[in-house]
Amino acid sequence: MKNKINTIYVQAERFAEITKKAIASGNISRAKKLLDKAEQLLTTGTNETKTLISDIYVHSVSTFMEIRRCSISNLFPNGLRHEYLKQINATSV
Repeated sequence: MKNKINTIYVQAERFAEITKKAIASGNISRAKKLLDKAEQLLTTGTNETKTLISDIYVHSVSTFMEIRRCSISNLFPNGLRHEYLKQINATSV
């Protein structure tokens, strides 16, 4: 079971890395497709998948985009944007 958990976390991190590389290289078309796929996983995936997308993928990609001063609202689909806003509001004091 431990290997399975490790593997799915690694996959979520890799998915985020691929998305960040697409954004960094200016391949916005590919980035949008990857973000749309993440949105689909967030909408139709298992609870485990939804949690991984929310906790690992959205956090990683949104942090990267903030550092690079990319507009999250223009790239993130609605579901991912909602998860991003939940994270921001949860950490705000």
